[in-house]
Amino acid sequence: MLQRDYIMRLVREFAEALELLLKKDVRKQQAEIQRMYDQYVGPYAFYHTAAVADIMESMEQWDERERLPRLEMLAELYYVEAGLTVGPGRSLLLEKAWALFDFVDRHDRTFDMARLSKMSDIKKQLDNKSSI
Repeated sequence: MLQRDYIMRLVREFAEALELLLKKDVRKQQAEIQRMYDQYVGPYAFYHTAAVADIMESMEQWDERERLPRLEMLAELYYVEAGLTVGPGRSLLLEKAWALFDFVDRHDRTFDMARLSKMSDIKKQLDNKSSI
């Protein structure tokens, strides 16, 4: 029970921090995103460049009950960071975000309309990129 309460509090804190991040000046957002990686999921230097398979392997460090919430936090960070990025890095971030959201969606027991909406948005962005 305490573990579940901790995870729920962590997810709420993350959502509030992400909301505050989006209200900040664009120049400050990148530094804040890096701080959020470090605080909520792990080292930015690793997760920013890691392949999805390496990310999934790294999640084994967390208790089983924490893995899906942390994967979803990481997907959110990729999604937000992609919005601040141009060029090929944007597509890579969107692809990782979609893969993680998809994994969470397939393994989570809750229906999340916001997650599905983000997945749809990511798919559209990636499809538009490939049609150019």
